[in-house]
Amino acid sequence: MKTYLSVFGLLLISNFCFSQTIPSKEVQIKTALMAAPDEKKEGAMVYGYDSNGDFIVLRNGSNEMICITDDPNSPGFSVSSYQKGLEPFMERGRVLKKEGKTFQEIFDMREAEAKSGKLKMPEEGATLFVLTADAENYDSSTGDVSDTYLRYVVYLPWATSESTGLPLKPSAPGMPWIMDPGTHRAHIMITPPRN
Repeated sequence: MKTYLSVFGLLLISNFCFSQTIPSKEVQIKTALMAAPDEKKEGAMVYGYDSNGDFIVLRNGSNEMICITDDPNSPGFSVSSYQKGLEPFMERGRVLKKEGKTFQEIFDMREAEAKSGKLKMPEEGATLFVLTADAENYDSSTGDVSDTYLRYVVYLPWATSESTGLPLKPSAPGMPWIMDPGTHRAHIMITPPRN
């Protein structure tokens, strides 16, 4: 009985502590939208977390953009926004990660599913924006973030260096290059120099 109460008590404490670290819905929406282009913010859909830490839709959208707020369980600050054509790819990744799959297992499973047609990938390309900051520059009570860094990814499934003319690594700061060429996850990386 004592062991049961101790375990139950720890669960209550851990749930209480976790729920205390989740920002308000308003803050989550505010920060998630920071990753979206200005003209896309108003109609973007937003994913975030409820008070139990479950991943949910915080706001429905009316355009093609989907935003994801910062994960309270991950270090630092990171929010993202992507074109809805990437949603099947992103959702499949979230499901497999929740199942405990490794990065390579997730890559291999999505590769096989994309090749078979089971996983639908955007045919004409789709963009992902990722905005990051150090933890000390993020106030989760107000949603204020400073010294942010924005990078861009354009997914072009099955594209190669030859089909795009892009190098396999940047030879100058901020130069676009192609990563994972020839795979379902082929994408153009654009990482502007930090100020």
